[in-house]
Amino acid sequence: MSRRCELTGKGPMTGNNVSHAKNRTRRRFLPNLNDVTLQSETLGRGVKLRISAAALRSVDHRGGLDAFLAKAKDEELSDNALKIKKEIAKAAAANAA
Repeated sequence: MSRRCELTGKGPMTGNNVSHAKNRTRRRFLPNLNDVTLQSETLGRGVKLRISAAALRSVDHRGGLDAFLAKAKDEELSDNALKIKKEIAKAAAANAA
């Protein structure tokens, strides 16, 4: 499983460990990924995703998973999240009609 957030696309970054003597060695900064189940109001069920802690805060800030995915860019989403976004759009269109 890749170390990449399914909603924001955030992945590992590289940098340096810097000692007191200013010796530099390469290191990786990994995103804070968590396995969560987010509830979709439109679908009426939970959706399991592996997202970063920052993405979880963004989902709460935007008003839930449905609102977050509606505004999210398709390039940043994983294949699984893109599939869920299309399911939500299809269900919302069926409910509106």
